Amino acid sequence: MTLTAEDRARRIKIILFDVDGVLTDGSIWLFPAPAGANAGTQKHIAEKADKGGYAFESASMVEAKGFNAHDGTGVSLARLGGMKCGFITKRISETVALRARDLKLEFLYMGQAFKMQAVREILAQEQVTIEEIAFIGDDVIDLPVLRECGFAVAVANAREQVKAAAHYVTPNSGGHGAGRDAVEFILRAKGILDKVIEEYIDERNPISPSMDIGKGGV
Repeated sequence: MTLTAEDRARRIKIILFDVDGVLTDGSIWLFPAPAGANAGTQKHIAEKADKGGYAFESASMVEAKGFNAHDGTGVSLARLGGMKCGFITKRISETVALRARDLKLEFLYMGQAFKMQAVREILAQEQVTIEEIAFIGDDVIDLPVLRECGFAVAVANAREQVKAAAHYVTPNSGGHGAGRDAVEFILRAKGILDKVIEEYIDERNPISPSMDIGKGGV
């Protein structure tokens, strides 16, 4: 039996996102860094220092990215819908670690050139099946996960190979609400999107600490 995108989305328990080009527009900015700005990821960066494409190893510069507030709210909606969320990205960045902490993500994997390794660890940890995993990607590094996961999502400006492997292509581009598109598609397929939105905006039903979207307020 051939499953529709909606059939696949209904089974999802965990939503995993690539970062660059999915939750950002792919731009990487370098700014002068205050002392200790990269302290949290310095050890991780040093481990990849002899390999290209993982991180900028610099004590004087910090790697910055722009995130979309709509995607942040999407993570909160997903959590209210009973799902867990996480990032799996090749690049190592204190900015990404900060965003993950702000959103109180259940999973954060940086420095992942082979992302299925992280997915297999999550499967074992959470005791879920690959069919219950959704992954949102944009570039060829994401193909191994997209080809295996239960619900494969490509952002609107993804590479053509990625779109060809996807069960769903978002209407918006990476960094412009594509992550929110994926979350809402899943919640709509489950038949709970409107309910979750009403819970989110109901001042009589405050979000518990485990469902908080972080101190950033996005």
